[in-house]
Amino acid sequence: MNTPVIVNALGELHNPNAAPETAGSLLQSSSDIRVDERTLAEAHASGLTAVNITLGYTLGDMEPYPHTLAEIETWDRVLREHPADLLKVSTAGDIPRARAEGRIGVIYGFQNSVAVGRDLDRVGEFARLGVRVVQLTYNQANHVGDGSMAPGNRGLTAFGRALVERLGEHRLMVDLSHSGENTCLEAARIATAPVSINHTGCRALCDLPRNKTDEELRLVADRGGFVGIYFMPFLTASGHPTADDVVDHLVHAVDVCGEDAVGIGTDGPVTAVDDLDAYRDTLAAHVAERRRAGVGAAGERADTYPFVVDLRGVDQFRKLIALLERRGWSPERIAKVMGGNFTAYAQRVWGD
Repeated sequence: MNTPVIVNALGELHNPNAAPETAGSLLQSSSDIRVDERTLAEAHASGLTAVNITLGYTLGDMEPYPHTLAEIETWDRVLREHPADLLKVSTAGDIPRARAEGRIGVIYGFQNSVAVGRDLDRVGEFARLGVRVVQLTYNQANHVGDGSMAPGNRGLTAFGRALVERLGEHRLMVDLSHSGENTCLEAARIATAPVSINHTGCRALCDLPRNKTDEELRLVADRGGFVGIYFMPFLTASGHPTADDVVDHLVHAVDVCGEDAVGIGTDGPVTAVDDLDAYRDTLAAHVAERRRAGVGAAGERADTYPFVVDLRGVDQFRKLIALLERRGWSPERIAKVMGGNFTAYAQRVWGD
């Protein structure tokens, strides 16, 4: 089949080999953002059409609101520096536009809503600055609701319900990745627009908190939303999934949600880590730091890579397509899952 539109519902646009001195730190600043020529060349070579990147405050010691504004400004500068390669995505129509123009669409997304603080007017400010996706929580609880590792498994707080409403008013995606089960279910039920789980796995296949139950997956899909499957250690109990495990989770998600609601959200870059031996030492320090900070997830260990070893690098999307073909998937279904479904979901939320 011809290469379909490929949209990574949560990924990275950077070279993990470019700045090893910062790779293990939670205290990332906007000055650590690097988009070098290898990043751009390999993103193009992979067939990637668009990617939802994480910017702004997710975790760490920074002040969330000013840090988030600084990172938005930094990414705006990056896009200005690479106009022939990158296109800021504001509407669903920018995704096919990026493909037609030979550029990579860059979607601004949050992985925590803490930067909103208690000021709902900041939602409009972030929307005007180009943010299009807001994940409600990271792994821990915040003032909006519970993350997947929060022991209480509460639903949304009163402020969280008001935030979901305001996000809908501004036509921003409500992303329920990392959320606790009850937070996810409540947000999906009360949202006025379809919601998403941009990067997750299926709890029915691997019972870990970062994965979603069939009830969560089905509710999001039944209300017109989107579910992206990640390339992460949480896909198997061993923490060492293979490309076939990614396919298994995609197959299960389609069985539960239908073929019009599922896609990919790898949670990683196109450019692969070159030296896995050296990376192991960095990884151990990073996992330990996350644990000390209280933001780690069950199934996250010093020996579990945050990627699938045999499904990484510039050929990752082509390899996944080939595996789906071997499972008997039609070209039409593959095209939906690789990017068509996210684009259609984006149209329902953002418009053209």
